[in-house]
Amino acid sequence: MFAFTSLGAKIDMDINKGPAPYVFKINGQVHHRIGSLLPDEGKSPVYAQLYIYDTDNEVENRISIFDRDRDCEGENEIDRRIVEGLVRMFDATNELVKSFRATRDLLVQNNSCRQLCLRLLHDRSKAAPQYNAPTGSEIAALIVGDFSEEKKRPDIIIQDRGGGLRRISNLHSNNMSLQYPVLFPYGEEGFKLGIKYSHTGTLRVKSRGEVTMLEYYAFLLQQRSCEATTLLCGDRLFQQYIVDAFASVEENRLRFIIKNNKNLRSGIYKGIHDTLHKGDFDGNNVGKKVILPASFTGSKRYMVQNYQDTMAICRFYGPSDLFITFTCTKWQEIDDSLAFIPDQKANTRPDMVSRVFKLKVQELVSVLKKGTYFGKS
Repeated sequence: MFAFTSLGAKIDMDINKGPAPYVFKINGQVHHRIGSLLPDEGKSPVYAQLYIYDTDNEVENRISIFDRDRDCEGENEIDRRIVEGLVRMFDATNELVKSFRATRDLLVQNNSCRQLCLRLLHDRSKAAPQYNAPTGSEIAALIVGDFSEEKKRPDIIIQDRGGGLRRISNLHSNNMSLQYPVLFPYGEEGFKLGIKYSHTGTLRVKSRGEVTMLEYYAFLLQQRSCEATTLLCGDRLFQQYIVDAFASVEENRLRFIIKNNKNLRSGIYKGIHDTLHKGDFDGNNVGKKVILPASFTGSKRYMVQNYQDTMAICRFYGPSDLFITFTCTKWQEIDDSLAFIPDQKANTRPDMVSRVFKLKVQELVSVLKKGTYFGKS
């Protein structure tokens, strides 16, 4: 209802038809897209356009779009007072909302302005990192008249009308705050390239000196008593955020493999001779494919390598004697971990359940290896 961007992913709705806990599942790649500042003629405003177009009826427009997109029957009516309260809160605290409201005011004051664009800045500070609350001038800039997109390629240029949907890179600092304003009510910066490690006595800083995307999201999902729990209390929206973050990490890994494919010894896999041999004479299709190495989880070489390792173990030690199924039912450790935040449930904290599950699996493996359940070796 309040997102600036659309989530360009195919969401699997059939998985939640049974009595099991809610699961957010997607298929394919995730794309965050944003349109123009104003809707085209004859179309209703959506996403970021709701902050600019027809703001006198903004609450009704948001409720109507949410009702139109809902497929479930028998749901409760939306509380108008909650929507109005959230609108007032975003107007007062969210710097992204303030930037779009400033664009609305300029459009109202100058109707003859034919070319007006909003530039969402990629980096707030070029000199040193800033960790204080953002301000409107650091997040966005209004451009009136002629402009060029080639000057600031990482920035997001939003035109007044037309231009179609534009994809936002997952390396943009406002990628997540545009999609989840409820989880990031101040319009905080997210992951971006160049975040330095904090040099403390207990942290071993690696040679690269910069935080990876996986490390950033792993740090963000930790539960700390000295920080706000807005993200962790997001319920189903929090689950969507976790899936979105994981998809971004996977995309970043694939991007690295594509750019460094020549260094991964993939040149011998495919060539022009192999292409012609299989009968592909189209010049556009001739070339070298991107080869996913065995280090990429889920790739073809990853599966083949694990299969060969399994067969080698069976050939040396013989077939398996035990087939252990390890399931999670209701563990006291999960309830103890959720007790630090009031009114938390296990089905809304998949991160906590997975951590306890991993610790349990590691403990089981350690007991089987070092214990005496199967006698002394």
